[in-house]
Amino acid sequence: MIRGQVTLRGWARGPTMMMRVLGVAAGAWLLVSGCERSSLQDKPAAAVSGRPAAPAVSTLASPAPSALGENPTLNDYLARALADNPGLAAAEKQWRAALERVPQARALPDPSLSYRAAVAKDMRTHEVTVEQMLPWFGKRDLRAAVAQEEAEAARQRYEAERLKLVNEVKQAYYEYYYLSRSISVVRENRDLVKYLEDVALARYRAATAGHPDVIRAQVELGKLEDQLRTLEDSRGAAAARLNAALARPVQAPLPWPGPIAEEPVDVPDEQALAWLREANPELKGLDRDVARERQAVELAKKDFYPDLGVGVGYMNQREIMEGSEDHMVVAMLSVTLPIWRDKYAAGVREGESRHEAAVKMRADRENRLAAELKTALYQLRDARRKISLYRDTLIPKAKQAFEATQAAYRAGSVNFADLVDAERVLLEFQLQYERALADHAQRLAEVERLVGREVPRTPAAAPAKEPQGK
Repeated sequence: MIRGQVTLRGWARGPTMMMRVLGVAAGAWLLVSGCERSSLQDKPAAAVSGRPAAPAVSTLASPAPSALGENPTLNDYLARALADNPGLAAAEKQWRAALERVPQARALPDPSLSYRAAVAKDMRTHEVTVEQMLPWFGKRDLRAAVAQEEAEAARQRYEAERLKLVNEVKQAYYEYYYLSRSISVVRENRDLVKYLEDVALARYRAATAGHPDVIRAQVELGKLEDQLRTLEDSRGAAAARLNAALARPVQAPLPWPGPIAEEPVDVPDEQALAWLREANPELKGLDRDVARERQAVELAKKDFYPDLGVGVGYMNQREIMEGSEDHMVVAMLSVTLPIWRDKYAAGVREGESRHEAAVKMRADRENRLAAELKTALYQLRDARRKISLYRDTLIPKAKQAFEATQAAYRAGSVNFADLVDAERVLLEFQLQYERALADHAQRLAEVERLVGREVPRTPAAAPAKEPQGK
């Protein structure tokens, strides 16, 4: 660092000395920093303000916590999760913390205040100095720009966490729905097999059927009882998954969900991929990382330029023997010497490598997300096809086949094994229908998480039909 100073001897005396010293210091600071501020006229407001403007309140505000009622809907669950989930709250706090780094990066370094006293043989000296270092023009802007991009990336991570939480709640909710419908379907089939057992017993007593028919009915009934107990026992685990997303105790009871709507969508893959590139918050956050590294490269290039320091001091000298007194004001200017050019060049190369890495990481993540989206879209279409197949074709046909087999068994034209096989087919189709309905809702939630927006539904959406009984 090179220092220079100008001394004004006898410039002022008396009690107004310190006020004049401070005036000189303020004037020097305004002169130098004002030049830098004038270079910010064309900069975006977010890059130069002391505190960046926060995004729209709607993206930050969380719904007010509300207790779940007796029959909560999916929207009730989502509102509770967005209000109370600690993971989402942590992401929001990280965003807010990143915002607070912007004014810190924009601020000047702290000024320094020094005092020196010297006593010689015939002279006593007191000196007070105030000095302010000023980064080279544009450095503070670039530091603030880097911090601003970091804050925007944190905001996008918060948005990604919010979409992830919404998807998590929906996945757990629809799986819980599937469990409830499976229990209902298996219970209906168990009751039916009990009825068939009674029929077999009646025919056995009437000597129109053999004892093996009764055994087959009891074996089938035992299998259904075991399947039902397994499903009922898994309710606690399914409810725990949903409770965890809602920030509730895992053992807290949850009512069964009501019927869910069939929500057919017709989105071309090209449109969905375009939405992914435009609105996916993870990709938008990576865009901000790329911009941050680009600004960091420009900041590293500024290290080749010196920082300036301005200061002012007040000195009092007093002749001890003669009793005379002298006052002096010292104006100082200092400059750093950026002579280690290899170090600064390495910093630039490091920043360029980081920027290239961010670009490649963004491209790789887009490819992976696009692959996930294509898979989810395929599974969505497949689930939609299965819904129509089981609801409109297979379940009605299986029901007709079972009824015909049941009538034939009463007439004695088919054996009991055929009747049990028909019942098994109908049960399987009913369970597959409920599985397809839950899968469709889950895959739609996954698609919406990936594209970062709600997917429009087709006008044909209708409430789900109840599985057809026997």
